[in-house]
Amino acid sequence: MTRYPSVGTAAARLVVALSLAGAATCAMAQETVSQLVQRSFDTAAVQYGGLLDKVQRKPGFPRTTDKGEVVLVGPGDWTAGFFPGSLWYLYEHTGDTRWRLAAADYTARTAPAKFDKSQHDLGFMLGAGYGNGYRLTGDPAYRDALLAGATTLVTRFNPKVGSIQSWDLWKNSTWAFPVIVDNLMNLELLTWAARSAVEPRYREVAVTHADTTLRNHFRPDGSSYHLVDYDPQTGKIRSRVTVQGNADASSWARGQAWALYGYTMMYRETKKEDYLRQAHKIASFFMQHPRLPADKVPYWDFDDPAIPNAPRDSSAAAIVASSLLELASFSSAEQGRAYRAFAEAQLRSLASTAYLASGADNGGFLLKHATGHKPAGKEIDVPLNYGDYYFLEALLRLKRAPADR
Repeated sequence: MTRYPSVGTAAARLVVALSLAGAATCAMAQETVSQLVQRSFDTAAVQYGGLLDKVQRKPGFPRTTDKGEVVLVGPGDWTAGFFPGSLWYLYEHTGDTRWRLAAADYTARTAPAKFDKSQHDLGFMLGAGYGNGYRLTGDPAYRDALLAGATTLVTRFNPKVGSIQSWDLWKNSTWAFPVIVDNLMNLELLTWAARSAVEPRYREVAVTHADTTLRNHFRPDGSSYHLVDYDPQTGKIRSRVTVQGNADASSWARGQAWALYGYTMMYRETKKEDYLRQAHKIASFFMQHPRLPADKVPYWDFDDPAIPNAPRDSSAAAIVASSLLELASFSSAEQGRAYRAFAEAQLRSLASTAYLASGADNGGFLLKHATGHKPAGKEIDVPLNYGDYYFLEALLRLKRAPADR
């Protein structure tokens, strides 16, 4: 018999929100894609306009909320680049110079990341801000910053392991050379730098890392472990574990999303068929999972025994939607239509009143009901800046997608 959560839990609040949003969602389902995208960006302009007013004169980058208050982080936080990235997407859609000026301001604030050798997240930290800024403006200073970041990132590569080390080791750590599946997301910085600087070694590092992850992170069903620890002297696997998932053998939803995005992107960058096959396999695992809710916004971990009373992760849905819209362009006509339909359904859910904030709620962020790090008790049922970023990216990709619906 299905158990339902008490009304005080986050899962219960979402159930109520989904119920109350039913009529509105039916009306929104009649929107054209253009109307869906425009309404969502109109909401983003209001929300982010208010968020900018709150934080622009304060140091740091808005990451999430805590007890209704905006949480700011410094330029060394792995999420710092997503706020300027979202501002660039607002500028791209609207052409409004207000967003360009704000995006340029916050992008410049992430400059210290160019030389940060203590972490692997430089693709996130620089790509969302400097990468989109360079794409949209052609400013050569942005190119220089990205190349500096790529030069920094490759210092973490170990040829014996064939991977870029994810985290530095801290006191009492049991790992020797940890590599998380999220690390795939940083490889685009290297493939871009290889072309821009005519430096083939950057591409070699990216491909080697992607190949190593493909061999060692995945299960036969296409799902991924979160972390693989290696012996840095021999390259042998020491363990396969999780940090942010429910259990070592579980399927953490955002980890699957990072993997799907990563191999779709690496196929675009290299045209290696192995990467395309893996992307299709991960997509199938996610889309056909028996514990994926009807609205296609996953629980934070597919194997949480508390399902259906487990928290959702709207950020994972946004990442998957963006990934599938790109993967569709590399697929057969039939498969491409299926991917676009699934991604559109996800975006319609995320743009419904159940997930998309409006007015003064949600601290000025867009998506509600994301989960950051449940095992640590952090960022549960909150907005997350990277959820907003990939939601806006997915909307722009949907806007450009073929009209096959």
